Amino acid sequence: MSLSENDAMMRRSIRRQSISAASKRHSARALAFKENALAYVFLAPSLALFAVFLFYPLLKSVYLSFQLTDPRGRVAAFAGLDNFKELFSSELFYSSLKVTLSFTLLTVPTGIAVALLLAALSHQKLRGIKAFRFVFSLPVAISVGTGSVIWMMLYHPTLGMLNYFLTLLDLEPVRWLSDPAWALVSVSIMTVWMNLGFTYIVLLSGLQSVPEEIYDSAKIDGSGPLRTFVRITLPLVSPTLFFTAIVSVIGAFQSFGQIHLLTKGGPMNSTDVIVFNIYRDAFVNFRFGIGSAQALVLFVIILILTVVQFRFFEKKVHYQ
Repeated sequence: MSLSENDAMMRRSIRRQSISAASKRHSARALAFKENALAYVFLAPSLALFAVFLFYPLLKSVYLSFQLTDPRGRVAAFAGLDNFKELFSSELFYSSLKVTLSFTLLTVPTGIAVALLLAALSHQKLRGIKAFRFVFSLPVAISVGTGSVIWMMLYHPTLGMLNYFLTLLDLEPVRWLSDPAWALVSVSIMTVWMNLGFTYIVLLSGLQSVPEEIYDSAKIDGSGPLRTFVRITLPLVSPTLFFTAIVSVIGAFQSFGQIHLLTKGGPMNSTDVIVFNIYRDAFVNFRFGIGSAQALVLFVIILILTVVQFRFFEKKVHYQ
């Protein structure tokens, strides 16, 4: 075979290999396109719901925050940044922000601590422990309206069970919802109980994910229950604690139903959180522009708090 024929055969072989490689790349791209298209088909219902109930209201709020509206919610005039200027010059807004921060500090650490304690106690393998787990997780099945009605009866100044127990101890009855010194504390107690079911379930699942071999090794090394919990259990469930902390903070800033039903922001604005202030401005006073501006400010505050938590507290989370 001559040299020219060998060269021709090599060129044909290289050409066939390049064609085959190009065909494989084309097939891979076609397969990836089909997989992405199928994924978007399955995501389409969720994306549609997000577009209708999340993205559109967000864009509408941004639009209304720069407008003045009439009592029917129709745009009357362009206001520019006047709504934001009025908001940041209002003492009521800063008072609502202070109440919201106080409410968050009262509910989030307390709720996580109580749920973690109950999860640690019910994590033991004891007879009948499933009944206690059911009782501890029961608040997750109770709506905000139902829970608020239950605690409204418990807080009743004359017929409520809480004041009845206080009288049995020869203590003065407490005006739980009508005293400015007790109103926020009372709503916070109800909120901790209402969120206890979800937080308890999440933390219990985190505790159950810890391998038993680690506890066995700790017992062999002579570690006591308290030391084991602090040095081993808490670091291993830190991702779960981090998740519950972020969710709890966001939920505290968005709390509305229990405050609306129990105190309506009173007495003397002692429970007037930002969300209730937004509701009152937008749907009671029909000032949709200032209400939308507050909603955007609340969104930015929650975003900043979430970023801060990820920036500073995630370093102490052990994902291994």
